[in-house]
Amino acid sequence: MNPTLLLIDIQNDYFTGGAMALPHSAQAAAHAAAVLGHWRKQAQSVIHVQHISKRAGATFFLPGTKGAEIHPSVTPLDGERVIQKHFPNCFRETSLLDQLRELGTRELVIVGMMSQLCVDTTTRAAADLGFACTVVHDACAGRALEFQGTALSAEQVHAAYMAALQGSFAKVLASQDVLQAA
Repeated sequence: MNPTLLLIDIQNDYFTGGAMALPHSAQAAAHAAAVLGHWRKQAQSVIHVQHISKRAGATFFLPGTKGAEIHPSVTPLDGERVIQKHFPNCFRETSLLDQLRELGTRELVIVGMMSQLCVDTTTRAAADLGFACTVVHDACAGRALEFQGTALSAEQVHAAYMAALQGSFAKVLASQDVLQAA
């Protein structure tokens, strides 16, 4: 099926010292880097997605900042595709769909940040477009949220979104399982 690895928003602002540091971002990036290393050894397609914020009042992923740069753990190699986006959905107003069609891919393996926003939105959109999706849950990270007085930890948010994606929109697997199957 010519699977493509899609790395979503693994950018400096999500790490310690960044403008929107996420719990577990370093661990998620390490798992993403392991999957990326395997993909590269297998000469399989890789697409990096980089969010550049154009929204008024944005506080992170600002154009031209160190925080908006792709994290060193998954730095794109020469020849690897990099798509910039401005919305949570990696398909919205980008060339992603055209590039996937050009690659002949029908299957996506998805890693990245944030679980509850860009990973979720992109996975659902990809499934709606007919792609078979696998989300690597330990290669993703989210942040704590609050809703009507109920505080949810980053772990709870991440688990809830992975549970919601599982089955209807994607297979949700650990990086170890993805590496063994690939």
